[in-house]
Parts: sequence; C-alpha cells; structure tokens
Amino acid sequence: MPRLNVIVASTRPGRVGRRIGDWFTEVATRHGAFDDVRLVDLAEVALPFHNEPHHPSEGRYVYRHTRRWSETTAAADAFVFVMPEYNYGFNAPLKNAIDYLYREWQHKPVGFVSYGMTSGGLRAVQMIKQVVTTLKMVPVNEAVTIFLRQALDESGALIPDAGRDAAADVMLDEIARLSAALSTLRVPA
Repeated sequence: MPRLNVIVASTRPGRVGRRIGDWFTEVATRHGAFDDVRLVDLAEVALPFHNEPHHPSEGRYVYRHTRRWSETTAAADAFVFVMPEYNYGFNAPLKNAIDYLYREWQHKPVGFVSYGMTSGGLRAVQMIKQVVTTLKMVPVNEAVTIFLRQALDESGALIPDAGRDAAADVMLDEIARLSAALSTLRVPA
C-alpha cells in the first residue's frame, strides 16, 4: 500500500500553505494512486533548528522529535512538497526538515506544489532540486505552480481551478510510476 506524504513547508503565521496543502491532499486522495495520503505540516511537526549531534547518515538520533520525524518520513514511498518561494529560494523550515534525515529520503520520488506572487515558486523549486537529488530523491518534472494573485479570492480562499486540478493529476501519475519503479531500491539489502 504506497504512502504519499504531502509536506506543507511554510510555518509562518498567516500562511496560505496549509490551505494549499489541504486542497492537494484532497486531490491526491481522490486521484487514488496512493492508498495512504498523509498531510504532514511542518508547523505541527515543530522541529527545532537542526540539533542532532550525529551526522544524519548514521541514523543515530538522540531526540524524540527526530525519531518521530524519521518514522514519518521513512514510512512514505513518495513526497509532495507544498512550498512557498521566499526571496527567490525555498524556505528555511523545509531545508531544516530535509537536513535532519538522510536514508529516509533515498530512492523516493518528490513532486512540487509551489506558490508565490510573481513566479509561482518556480525559482524555489529549481533551487531545491539540487538538494533532493543529493539525497538520491527523484524529482518529477511535472509540477503544480500557483500564482497567488490569481489563485486567491478576497477572503484568501483558494479559488477552484480545473487546470490546477489537472496539473496535480498529471504530477501524481508520474510520482506513482516512479514510486513503483524505485520500490526495489528501497528494500533493505
């Protein structure tokens, strides 16, 4: 039963990321390629700035928050990062969450639902691809890009958009294919 973790990267008060994460989780559940779709909100995970004394590749975690994060991440077969763009890059809480772990990310596909005001988060996605490939993750080219000026109504709610839903479905198709193809590499030797 493949599991998809939808990781909401923004942790700041007043963020729109959780609303986008909720929307994407509904779309992914409806899509049906993954039997288990979990929303993982980094604001709720509440990882402190990386404080483990050992290198993540050793997997020797001292703190309970790291062990919980490791279990949540290791259980997933694929990921979607719901991520904002801050100053032409990805945000620090997402990088911090990634840096806590090593083996838990390996040989798993990752998709991106990015959002921002002027580029829809595309610059942040390009930057984070360097990070995820170093961890042996496989980023998919298909993505969902949300331009907030057009995507939110006056109350800040996400406006329904059939094109955005279709882009999510195409990305989920590719993530599911890659998850199945990479599954043999995730089996412990």
